[in-house]
Amino acid sequence: MYQPPHFRHDDPEALFAFIQHHPLGLLITSGSGGLLANPLPFLLRRSSTETEPDCLLVHLARANPQWQAIEAGDEVLVSFMGADHYITPAWYATKQETGKVVPTWNYQIVQVRGKAKVYQDANWLLQQVSALTDQQEANLASPWAVSDAPENFVQAQMRGIVGIEIQITTIEGKLKASQNRNEADYTGVIKGLETEGTDAAKAMADLVKIATAR
Repeated sequence: MYQPPHFRHDDPEALFAFIQHHPLGLLITSGSGGLLANPLPFLLRRSSTETEPDCLLVHLARANPQWQAIEAGDEVLVSFMGADHYITPAWYATKQETGKVVPTWNYQIVQVRGKAKVYQDANWLLQQVSALTDQQEANLASPWAVSDAPENFVQAQMRGIVGIEIQITTIEGKLKASQNRNEADYTGVIKGLETEGTDAAKAMADLVKIATAR
């Protein structure tokens, strides 16, 4: 990932927290069958010791050929996206001063590279699916659990999926939130986003405030 120094985000704990809040990642492989990319919800498992790697756990349909590429030994890349928004030059004070401005796009992203291993064991799959479900249901008023479904139905579903464990070798983040602009310009961006008023615009306005706090 292209990383200009002013956009680099390299606090590991913040990057792991980002994944937990944005668990839908794009799993990317490149093998003999060519490039493959699939959006999948991931579960982050932090290491309990300094010698063990942090891992991403995921499952995909058995009919999805990507797991076979992984089984062949491909390194994998997983990309997690956060807030993003188009930034118009009309929001920059520099537009009125010199006119030397161009549009851009602000965004937040975390990318993980790692070594992947395929799991077809029913117990492993049940633990992964149950933990992922519990994570996503935790804030609901009446959380649903895998155990709420009939056991024979769950067992049949397990036969239709394959599990993947990705041992994380590198993790890097990028926050592009107008922090390369002067104060008048990024203040204009914040105002423009807040005036727009959509959820996406408000989320980016908050990120710009954080990124430009000095």
